[in-house]
Amino acid sequence: MYRSRLQVRKPSSTWSIIVAPSDFNMANRKAVMALPELRGYATMAEQMRNAPNKWKGTSTTGGETKLYINGEWISSKTRDWIEVHDPSTQTVLTKVPKSTPAELNAAVQAASSAFESWSNSSILSRQNIMLKYQALIREHTDALATSIVLEQGKTFSDARGDVFRGLQVVDSVCSLPSLLLGDTIAVAKDMDTYTRRLPLGVGAAICPFNFPAMVPLWTIPIAIAAGNTLILKPSERDPGAAAILVELAERAGVPAGVLNLVHGAVDTVNFLCDAPEIRAISFVGGDTAGAHIAERAGRNGKRVQANLGAKNHAVLMPDANKNASLNSLIGAAFGAAGQRCMALSVLIAVGKSKDWIPEIVERARVLKVTNGFEPHADLGPVISPASLNKIESLIASCEEQGGKILLDGRQHKVDGYPHGNWVGPTVLEAKEGFKCHETEIFGPVLTILQCENLDEAIQLINRNKYGNGAAIFTQSGSTARKFEMKTQVGQVGINSPIPVPLPMFSWSGNKGSVIGQTGFYGKLGLNFWTQNKTVTTLWRAEDAGEEKADMAMPTQR
Repeated sequence: MYRSRLQVRKPSSTWSIIVAPSDFNMANRKAVMALPELRGYATMAEQMRNAPNKWKGTSTTGGETKLYINGEWISSKTRDWIEVHDPSTQTVLTKVPKSTPAELNAAVQAASSAFESWSNSSILSRQNIMLKYQALIREHTDALATSIVLEQGKTFSDARGDVFRGLQVVDSVCSLPSLLLGDTIAVAKDMDTYTRRLPLGVGAAICPFNFPAMVPLWTIPIAIAAGNTLILKPSERDPGAAAILVELAERAGVPAGVLNLVHGAVDTVNFLCDAPEIRAISFVGGDTAGAHIAERAGRNGKRVQANLGAKNHAVLMPDANKNASLNSLIGAAFGAAGQRCMALSVLIAVGKSKDWIPEIVERARVLKVTNGFEPHADLGPVISPASLNKIESLIASCEEQGGKILLDGRQHKVDGYPHGNWVGPTVLEAKEGFKCHETEIFGPVLTILQCENLDEAIQLINRNKYGNGAAIFTQSGSTARKFEMKTQVGQVGINSPIPVPLPMFSWSGNKGSVIGQTGFYGKLGLNFWTQNKTVTTLWRAEDAGEEKADMAMPTQR
């Protein structure tokens, strides 16, 4: 195993600890941080950032993030670079290129050229590559998680969860031969009709910053295992995990040109929307970008699947298991610093459950906000100073509109990290229609509304423009059943705070949270990345020597 020696020097002595910088597990981190010699000398983030990097496409020491085109890691020739900052310290980790038109064209041509041979490869050979890919991701989970903590700011345990939920999609795709089975039926004597599930061609995936591993893995395994070639554009804010995933695909045996990695911002997105060779685009991100991509790519005849914003509500009934429900709410509202499209950002306290609000505030107050490598971290920073400013503005708007700030996380300070993008857990008491209720805050902010009964709560949820998900906490089966049937959202949790379906199902958000008719991963995801070809054959049992043609309309008797 690749290993490195982290050394800490004092005037009179030197201590050395052997670690694997990319596969640095939580037990090692806690052991290192527990050493008296290391306390107060350097933060874990500094140690991890400065550890040697074994990956070809990403850097943590200020170097450049590379492109991967036609099986080669390439330094961009661009003059325009985007700096990626550690959100805990503002240290520059890497520079991300805005890919040039020539580089983008090269990626498209590589994917186009590779499509014919890749789409004609056997399904078993593609399955074998997915099995290798699955093993490599599992082996390097901690390397991926480390990159996520450094660039995105999640806690290490949450970053591992990010990787694991993406890995589950790879797990499901390993059953590829069963997933791609077609249908066959004898429609008449000697006549059969059957379907083949065929790849589309070249596809593109445009990914968000909040799940640097999971969302790319919603697309990479399904798209390429189905026989497509793919151009991946990760978020320019945290591309490291995507670069590692591409390198692991290369190691697994994905041929040159089948998977390509490009970088950039608006110009790169517009290029992918316009390139005639690209048949389909998968997108996860905000409302404005998603609407733009759907319109522009759709105008150019492409398939589009897009997951946009959300405002997920949780209903707390008076009969709920109090301790379990409050713990679930705290985790779903403040985990990942609230930067999840399935975060429970609104709590509807029904009836006497409003008496539990003070306890919610106290449980949120004691959460530990710090760098994601630190022991016992509950949530890390938000992604950028701009995001921090937006969140704090929305918090202020609650009070300006007549609401209450029950717990204020603005101007939060973290020892040892004076420059981080810190927002502490925040609890607001608001009313329907307040800006903090209508707008996706994307931060560690829980907005609480009150309703007298379940019917009012359901109506409130259904008036919201978004439809990703909702949850209810109750011990009544009939209450849960009514909630499930009446709420107009795509994913419902019953005593389950973040009801994101596993890959044997499909992502099923609805209303203003999605554009396009096909969900991510699972059966719906496979439908998006394939097209059906229906074939009808006639092989007569009689000798094919008939001398006269039958001129009547075929009726398939």
